[in-house]
Amino acid sequence: MTGILEPLAGTAPAVWEKLDDRFAGIRGDRQFERLWTGGRWVEGPVYSPAGRYLLWSDIPNDRILRWDETSYQVSVFRHPAGNTNGHTLDTEGRLVSCEHGNRRVTRTEHHGAITVLASEYDGKRLNSPNDVVVKRDGSVWFTDPAYGIDSDYEGYKGEIETGGCHVYRVAPDGALSRVADDFDRPNGLAFSLDESLLYIADSAQGTIRVFTVDGDKLSGGELFAQCTNGIFDGFRLDTEGRIWASAADGIHVYHPDGSLLGKLHVPETVSNLVWGGAKRNRLFITATTSIYSLFTTANGAPGPYGPRR
Repeated sequence: MTGILEPLAGTAPAVWEKLDDRFAGIRGDRQFERLWTGGRWVEGPVYSPAGRYLLWSDIPNDRILRWDETSYQVSVFRHPAGNTNGHTLDTEGRLVSCEHGNRRVTRTEHHGAITVLASEYDGKRLNSPNDVVVKRDGSVWFTDPAYGIDSDYEGYKGEIETGGCHVYRVAPDGALSRVADDFDRPNGLAFSLDESLLYIADSAQGTIRVFTVDGDKLSGGELFAQCTNGIFDGFRLDTEGRIWASAADGIHVYHPDGSLLGKLHVPETVSNLVWGGAKRNRLFITATTSIYSLFTTANGAPGPYGPRR
């Protein structure tokens, strides 16, 4: 599984549905570019501004794929890949990955070596880390549901050893702590623009909850949104603090007050999304078997490595 994989050139309709007048200024291309198809369940997109490429996971096929923005070519970045799911970049632009198959969170160093950030809690193996975000202080926050050990489809069938499906934090010094333990299946997560809040999806409940962040602790956990079509998986924020969340019929856009502003309908069930491009206004979407993109009038919130504005 090496070499160049042919992208499937083509377009698909992009339907913007306004549900709130505050959605009126949010628009974009009326067609998606389908950059590639041929996955089994694609997830975990991350965009590298320095390299101008997109990485994503094809979990059941146990590979990370790479799309080059300058050539539109798709190639295999890593195989085997430990059945990776979610990815992000840390404060130094290094790749941080959740590996279902290896039951761990890792960092790929600039020279290519892989550093294990978390694999056990209190002497027990993690379930199958799913999604991950990095705070500007360098701490790594991730969710640990059991999708990768439920069967051999997205990892290796195994037992829950940690007593449930929880949310964890890796401190800058490497210490691992549990920050939330009242989820059924924690999944996507993202910080608010000022990092005072942490939004976390519970896919088993079809909800997003919002927590107050106080250093290395979380409090609250109130309901922020209930998915109206399918479940929430991954999500990202834009520069206005709006939450763009994956759902069965596409992407649901929420105001910071919890109002559902509108939807962007996508041809396949969406798993996750990420902002990229030179202006962070190009939305990349992982949806079942394919990668879609389009340009929008919104700009994605910068990561912990990016400029502030």
